Amino acid sequence: MTNAEREEGTHDLDWWKSVFVLIPAISIYTILCGSVSLASTLFDRSGDVAHRCARAWAWLILKTSGVRVSVSGLERLDRSRSYVFASNHQSIYDIPIIFVALPFQLRIVAKQSLGRIPFMGWHLHLAGHLLVDRTRPGAGVVKKMAHLVGEHHSLIVFPEGTRSIDGRVQRFKGGSFALAVDAGIPVVPITIVGSCRVMTKGQVTVRPGAVALTIHDPIDTADVGREGVRDLADRVRQIVAAAASPAF
Repeated sequence: MTNAEREEGTHDLDWWKSVFVLIPAISIYTILCGSVSLASTLFDRSGDVAHRCARAWAWLILKTSGVRVSVSGLERLDRSRSYVFASNHQSIYDIPIIFVALPFQLRIVAKQSLGRIPFMGWHLHLAGHLLVDRTRPGAGVVKKMAHLVGEHHSLIVFPEGTRSIDGRVQRFKGGSFALAVDAGIPVVPITIVGSCRVMTKGQVTVRPGAVALTIHDPIDTADVGREGVRDLADRVRQIVAAAASPAF
């Protein structure tokens, strides 16, 4: 048997496992963890218990999928502070990877349409995640961010706006950085390498594998005005892309 035939056989096995094992398992995890998360909001309005449910959901997904995550740079962070974590986006697996890797109370900044998905959307609303109407974000979003910081929560953003097909880091949009500047929250560049090989955009096949997540030095936004948002976005992208480039 040639190497090409072996690779094709492995791909077929991964496809069958993804469709008939992983997708049903992840659906069950989402329903169970989502139900516990929703129930927790009856006595915990901060969303902290719901976040623990999200971390358990993320851990189960990675464990079942055979995804191993190595993390470097945690020593650069102050656990008592809030941050905006700005990451490249290679795969739908990036969210569970980040939730497992970062020991912070995390909330995501996501498009408003995600809030309409059963269980996931309900969790996002009740756990205090930031759902943004991209056509008119408005000053209310900054107010919500300030509230989250007051609760010692941190935010996750994917400034590329969509997943990369080949893992290369695309241009970072400025919107999330403008929110960070307005709220005065430090930005932490995050580089994820390897998740695009776990699950590529446009495919359902999940492949076991190793993923590396690198946490870079926080960037203070206190002295950055609105006129500096574009430069800030470009600076963060350069940091993220430089750490991702050895993979290509």
